[in-house]
Amino acid sequence: MNRREFIKATSAATLSAAALSASGAEAKKASPITRQAPVVGCENVTGRKVRGTRAKVYFTRTISAESLIALYDRVSETVHGKVAVKLHTGERHGPNIIPPAMVKPLLAHIPESTIVETNTMYDGDRYTTAAHRKTLKINGWTFCPVDILDEEGDERFPVRKGLHLKDVAVGAHLANYDSLVVLTHFKGHTMGGFGGSLKNIAIGCASGQGGKRQVHGYPAGDMPPTGADWGKMPDKETFMELMADSGKAICDHFGKRIVFLNVMRRMSVSCDCEGVAALEPTIPDIGILASTDILAIDQASVDLVYSSASNKDLVERMESRHGLRQLSAMRELKMGNPRYELIDVTAEA
Repeated sequence: MNRREFIKATSAATLSAAALSASGAEAKKASPITRQAPVVGCENVTGRKVRGTRAKVYFTRTISAESLIALYDRVSETVHGKVAVKLHTGERHGPNIIPPAMVKPLLAHIPESTIVETNTMYDGDRYTTAAHRKTLKINGWTFCPVDILDEEGDERFPVRKGLHLKDVAVGAHLANYDSLVVLTHFKGHTMGGFGGSLKNIAIGCASGQGGKRQVHGYPAGDMPPTGADWGKMPDKETFMELMADSGKAICDHFGKRIVFLNVMRRMSVSCDCEGVAALEPTIPDIGILASTDILAIDQASVDLVYSSASNKDLVERMESRHGLRQLSAMRELKMGNPRYELIDVTAEA
C-alpha cells in the first residue's frame, strides 16, 4: 500500500465522532468572530476581565503578503540570529499550499532566514533528499535557500516530562539555528484531524527515518511503511499525545525564540502531503493568526473554524480523528497559556 492508497483507505474508514461541548462565556461586546467559546483546551477571554496573564493572538481577515509581514512584526521581538522558517512546501503541484509568492516577501523581511523542511516517512515526492529537491523546484521554492534538515541525519532533542516520549529525533540541521518561525497552512489532516502549528513542527521537524517513526508510534517495520504496517500505527488520542511530546521538545529547545503564524486559507480536510489528491475545500477562507503561544494559536484557529459558516466537513474531520486531543495534551504539558485573547487587527494589517 502506497501513501495515496493509505490516505484513501483511512479517509473511507467509518470513524465514530464524539462531539465536544463548548466551554467558557462569551464576551458581550466582542465581535461575532471573537465571541466563539473554545471547544476544548484553553479559554478565550476576549473582552473579559480575568486574573493573571493571557496569551495574545493577533488576527486579520486579510490574507496577503503584507498582512503576513504585519502580523509577524507583532510577535517577532525575540527572533534573532540565524532564523529557520518551517513551512509545509507540499507534494508536487499541491493546490492548497501557501503560495510561494506570498512567502517570498516575508523571507526577504526576516534577516538571515532560511526555509527548512524534512523528508517524509511515506513513499512519495519528498521521501529522499534528491526527490525532495526536485519537488521544491516544481512547487516554486526557488527564491531562497531551503535546508532539508535531515539530509545529514538527525539529532535527539529531549522531551521533558512527556506523555510518552523521552526524546525525539529531529533533523540534525535544526540545531544550527538560533530562532524558529513556524509558518503553517492550517487545514485538515488524515490522522491528526487538523494540521496547525503543532503538527507543523511535531511531524515537520522530525527526521524522516527516525523522528517520524517515533511520532507515528512505528518503532520497527519496513521503511517506507507498506501494506499492513500502516494499520500498526496508533491513532486518535495516542497519536495526538505523541505529536504534543515532539512539539514540546522543539518549543523547549527554542524557548522564547519561537513564534507562530497560522494561515487559514484553502482549508481542505486533506493535508498538503496529499498533493493533487487533496479534496477541494468546503469552508471559506478565514484569515491569518500570529502568536508566541502554540496552544493559544492552534486553539484560536480551531475556535474560528467552529464559528465559521460551512464548517461541517472540517469539524467532522477534527472530531472523527479525535484531533482536539492535540489541544488538551498541549495544555497538560504546559506548552501554552490556558487563556488567550483574539486581537483583530484587520484594519491595520
